[in-house]
Amino acid sequence: MPLDIGAVQKALGAEGLDAWLLYDFHGSNPVSYRLAGMGGAGHLATRRWFYLIPAIGEPMALVHAIERHNLDHLPGSKVVYAGREQLVAGLGKLVAGRKRIAMEYSPDCGIPYVSRVDAGTIELVRGHGVEVASSGDLIQQFEARWSGTAIAAHRAASEKLYRIKDQAFEEVARRLRDGVPTTEYDIQQQMAGWFRDEGLVAESAPCVSAQENAGNPHYLATAADHRIIHTDELVLLDLWGKLNAPGSVYADITWMGFTGPQVPERMSRAFAAICAARDAAASAVADAAAAGRDVRGFEADRAARKVLIDAGYQDAILHRTGHSLGENVHGNGAHLDDYETHDERRLIPGSGFTIEPGLYFKEFGVRTEINMVWTDHGPEVTGPRQKAILSLL
Repeated sequence: MPLDIGAVQKALGAEGLDAWLLYDFHGSNPVSYRLAGMGGAGHLATRRWFYLIPAIGEPMALVHAIERHNLDHLPGSKVVYAGREQLVAGLGKLVAGRKRIAMEYSPDCGIPYVSRVDAGTIELVRGHGVEVASSGDLIQQFEARWSGTAIAAHRAASEKLYRIKDQAFEEVARRLRDGVPTTEYDIQQQMAGWFRDEGLVAESAPCVSAQENAGNPHYLATAADHRIIHTDELVLLDLWGKLNAPGSVYADITWMGFTGPQVPERMSRAFAAICAARDAAASAVADAAAAGRDVRGFEADRAARKVLIDAGYQDAILHRTGHSLGENVHGNGAHLDDYETHDERRLIPGSGFTIEPGLYFKEFGVRTEINMVWTDHGPEVTGPRQKAILSLL
């Protein structure tokens, strides 16, 4: 989709910015690369390019002489350079008269997903007397907002994931009742088949983790590396997918079961804590929206982690509370994070994200995951919330 220059200029005015300076070298800045529409044929980009969108006035490109036509599909004028001196002078023309411009930069690399422009290039721009601000919230507005069609696609994918989750737990229980040996990999591969049946696609196979493997947040069973699922064990299912159609966005959920009649108290207590943390984060977002206040990713993360810390689980936290969703399972909007990073980006209408606190121990791990979408009616959770570990037998 072509970049809407008018919408960008309106956003710049609202943010108090003089311009947005897109920059890339050899694909080092995927944000600028995508926004500038550089993924098509005929865009051999081996030299540095800049594209400045001012809050008022005509955009301007700075391109190398041997790749002078790379940005011709975008509106505005252009400056062509060859040598380094011409590059520096051309950049000066682009930023002349601007005081504060946005780039893919994050102070102290607080948000590495945004911080795509190298330090030397930032220094080069600042050398022209310009203040460089983060483009984090701008990126969200043009890469993280969902259309009504995308929201509907997310809801449809979510329903399918919950259905597959139920089938997977039923299959684990059936096999164990019938004395049929089963492994994490067996269940994972059956789930992959159900994905195909449901018309879902995903970036990787779902996660099926038993007992101690559930204590590894990024464990993924493979044909060569997996374990048997026994009775009286915890089983974690983490599954993500989207409809196999252009423009579809992901849903991503995690549920937990126990292959016995009675869930151990230590597991139940830890799971109750993450459920309370999950609900605290969801309430923090919903309450702020209802009051007309901005809510930022780090604030929602803090709300969840406070619950876990107060319950005595600080040492069992290994990751942030949630991530943005989009056409990739990890989207380009704000993450719920003040743990791994400090995400100051606002959670904005039209965006979707996960809420997935977890606790991890040597013997097992617990995680719960829901999705929240900020619709015209406010932030909404788009599926059931698990309240307790399911007893599968």
